[in-house]
Amino acid sequence: MTTSQENIPTGFDTLGLAQPLLKALADVGYETPSPIQAACIPPLLAGHDLLGEAQTGTGKTAAFALPLLQKIDLKRAVPQALILTPTRELAIQVAEALQKYAHHMPGFHVLPIYGGQSMVVQLRALSRGTHVIVGTPGRVMDHLERKSLVLDKLQMLVLDEADEMLRMGFIDDVKWILEHTPAERQTALFSATMPDVIRRVAREHLREPQEIKIRSATSTVVTTSQSYCQTHTGQKLEALTRILEVEDDFDAAIIFVRTKTATVELADKLEARGYSVAALNGDLTQGLREQVIERLKAGTIDIVVATDVAARGLDVARISHVINYDVPYDTEAYVHRIGRTGRAGRTGRAILFLAPREMYMLKLIERATKQKITALTMPTPGEVANRRVAQFTQQVVDIIKTEKLDFFFDVVRRMEGEQDIAAREIAAALAWLATRERPLQMPGANDHAPRDAASTPAAVPSASTFERKPARAKSDESTPAAEPRRERPAARSDTPVQQRTFVPGTLARYRIEIGRNQGVLPKEIVGAIANEAGIAGKDIGQINLFDDYSSVELPANLPADLMDILRRIRVRQFALKTRAMEPGEFVDTRPPRRAPPAGKKPDWKKPAGAKPEWKAKRER
Repeated sequence: MTTSQENIPTGFDTLGLAQPLLKALADVGYETPSPIQAACIPPLLAGHDLLGEAQTGTGKTAAFALPLLQKIDLKRAVPQALILTPTRELAIQVAEALQKYAHHMPGFHVLPIYGGQSMVVQLRALSRGTHVIVGTPGRVMDHLERKSLVLDKLQMLVLDEADEMLRMGFIDDVKWILEHTPAERQTALFSATMPDVIRRVAREHLREPQEIKIRSATSTVVTTSQSYCQTHTGQKLEALTRILEVEDDFDAAIIFVRTKTATVELADKLEARGYSVAALNGDLTQGLREQVIERLKAGTIDIVVATDVAARGLDVARISHVINYDVPYDTEAYVHRIGRTGRAGRTGRAILFLAPREMYMLKLIERATKQKITALTMPTPGEVANRRVAQFTQQVVDIIKTEKLDFFFDVVRRMEGEQDIAAREIAAALAWLATRERPLQMPGANDHAPRDAASTPAAVPSASTFERKPARAKSDESTPAAEPRRERPAARSDTPVQQRTFVPGTLARYRIEIGRNQGVLPKEIVGAIANEAGIAGKDIGQINLFDDYSSVELPANLPADLMDILRRIRVRQFALKTRAMEPGEFVDTRPPRRAPPAGKKPDWKKPAGAKPEWKAKRER
């Protein structure tokens, strides 16, 4: 049976999904299913095998994730579903989507397993029990061979992006895994194309599959200039505010986030930075929604932070910028978002924020919009200062041209005479007063007068510098598919943020909410703080690990924005929640190190055959 994208149901509630899943879909703003979701969900719920041909970005993750979740028995913490993906980035993305859709399914556990991640971490998670495994073929094979992954209770298996697994040389690994799963399982195979090798796999391992073929509609957005800025989560707000400062022809903007909560949080943060902004989400009544739109049209607010659903049908002529603060779930959502600007022949500007692990979306969006999306570098403090000075200068010039200033001339003359102060000093003081709420000079900018744009300090590396390198060489595309190939752990590709400079001085002790019970190592704490907060290793002092928390020495009196980043940094999935420790709060309870007898060097040799302490503890 082959299904096209005709006769799409009007809502998810027509597809037979359970209430917890419908509630989760409403939380993330999904109202109507995409063509592939409408075509795939009913047959998968009915228990049929499925062969789906659809491009990435059409919403196929939800197409198989929702039926899969509905079939999970939460009382049995054993692998009941396995999803194979070609790359670790896609494995993480799919696992996050499952977690999101299962938000109202208490006790649900999904585990991504892939090369490049610690095997010890994965073994520990598998021993605790999980309902769904999302993994790359090589690492799944490793666990099957170790017997750390047992699939005898498997009910559903999904092969995602099968043609990509073929291109990367994993197809024989996939066949091997299929042979180690129960024969009565339900199987769904998704592929952007259907080469003969994929069809042979389908014939061998799928039982009378229903065939679904969806062609993703491409869109051309010719009136909108598109750019992307690659930045880590902790930098995103700073990057947004700097970009808003230096963008040309800015009139009004709509900023898209994924959740209703995020609209309020981001609107509050922007308002605290001096922007006229309002949140727009599904919790607003129709009257309040119309009020926000009218304020945007009238110019009493310049920025609206919105979810996809809340912004549907929004058409305001003055929207010059659309900013994707959170990357959309699929390319169709992206096209709908940037359609809020550049309407009716007007030109518009679209900016997309991407974390390093979201870079795979870039090529998908370029394919959907038929446009090259250019890299945008986060402006430096010096560039922002130059823009603020230029705007302030223009305001002063306009006032001199249009306002009567005789009274103020007299005030300045009187100050010169009575206080013996030069007019130049008075002007500088007045400029400081006028810009006190919005200083012309940002922290980190040059301490002297702003320079011309040509002499502005070099910006941080462009986003192209951070692009993730493919796991395999380009020449692998021509490798025969029959040659089995095992996945190799990939090197860490996260790029450290720009390092901060501290004046040498006293270190202060800070508390972080992760310790020995979470399996953390001091080097992991140092790496996270250095990479995410930009604090160099030389500025990180002693680290003491305790059972449920740790202490770390960092420069004293860290600025508020840096403390905000340190609070949100995650190590082993735990937020550090960093805070300065109170005087006397830290007590080092470790026994003192015993010094060797005088004149004798310490003997570090262990008895022959002795096991390292960490290994002996684990075996106990």
